[in-house]
Amino acid sequence: MKKSVCMAAYNGEKYIGEQIESILPQLEPDDELIISDDAPGGETQRIAEFYAAYDSRVKYVKGEGRGVVKNFENALKLARGQVIFLCDQDDVWLNGKVARVMAEFESGASLVLHDAKITDEKLNVTAESFFGLRGSKGGFLRNLVRNSYMGCCMAFTKGILEKALPFPEDIPMHDQWIGLVAELNGGARMISEPLLLYRRHGGNVTGKRVTAAQKLTWRLNLIRILLRY
Repeated sequence: MKKSVCMAAYNGEKYIGEQIESILPQLEPDDELIISDDAPGGETQRIAEFYAAYDSRVKYVKGEGRGVVKNFENALKLARGQVIFLCDQDDVWLNGKVARVMAEFESGASLVLHDAKITDEKLNVTAESFFGLRGSKGGFLRNLVRNSYMGCCMAFTKGILEKALPFPEDIPMHDQWIGLVAELNGGARMISEPLLLYRRHGGNVTGKRVTAAQKLTWRLNLIRILLRY
């Protein structure tokens, strides 16, 4: 099955090269890595285009400058693979991640969510399991209330992507939306093995704290949207 890796980038020059280096050895010749850059013209673009120049699997595109959700959507709209992996610019994929995830799709999965180790900016492990720290579980209602779907640990079929696109304008985050769509269309499989180093460095675009009122507003918006879905 052809694979598309969709990365959203934004001033990611500090770590993006290390992330790309962890991905490409795990991809087949016909796979692709799509990098959508929401702040083009800088070092992130230069680094991405450097890799694209010698590896045709890497495709660099300019984002719309409308934030992380639209930046991911920009990359996802270009994906040609049967299986799509979401990817942040500052993590590191562990060896065997792609093969382990693809084994689930080969046995009929629609969406796969795997565990990750949390690290500091130098990749020193600070928590052995994101699942354990978050209390991650499957289920539609569970993830409507307390989201377990972290994009950098997700992959899904083209069929799920087609049901999730276009993203509604007022969803809180793309990964929760895709996860809930999958829950309504066959559910998700969870892999308890950590397959990624989830780097936390203070400048992450995702994973920031939000207020209880903001979370409540997001949930109400999701319910409203899903009632129309």
